[in-house]
Amino acid sequence: MSRLKISVLNAGLGAALVLSLSACNRDANADVAANANAPTQAAEAAGPRYARVVSVEPVRETTSTAPQRDCHDEVVTRRAPVRDEHQIAGTAIGALAGGLLGNQIGGGKGRTLATVAGAVGGGYAGHEIQERRQETNTVTSTVRKCDTVPGKSSDRIVAYDVRYEYNGVTRSVRMDHDPGDRVEVQEGVSVVSDAR
Repeated sequence: MSRLKISVLNAGLGAALVLSLSACNRDANADVAANANAPTQAAEAAGPRYARVVSVEPVRETTSTAPQRDCHDEVVTRRAPVRDEHQIAGTAIGALAGGLLGNQIGGGKGRTLATVAGAVGGGYAGHEIQERRQETNTVTSTVRKCDTVPGKSSDRIVAYDVRYEYNGVTRSVRMDHDPGDRVEVQEGVSVVSDAR
């Protein structure tokens, strides 16, 4: 065979070899890609996985305000201070008025006796009148009263401690809401979301 035929034959065999290797690589890459996507496709075909919620405990936070002073004005009525404790002014005025009145009655020794009796009776009456007036004499004033009012406290839920069971294993997670009866899990370990 001539050299030209051998060269053409070698070139043809080389090209056939290159094309067959190229086709094999494409098939192998397609198999690898198909095998790599197989678990994902199987998981997607199976759908989401759920864990059973065993318990839900609310996590509470208590806040309280500081005690405050509560002030208000109050009208107070009290007995006025007594200036004349022994009612001397009332006794003197009553005695003077009674004596003048008694002096108008009768004549002679009877007039003197009536004046004395009028003075004694008037003094007693003046004393009693002044005493009653002093007892009912009141003074009204406004007084500011302040009390310390304890602070108010409030209790609110800030999170939920959730215990769930998946494939016989119990785990815990803190969530910002009550998940209900079950939670969706990813790879059987971490909670994805609630699934009521």
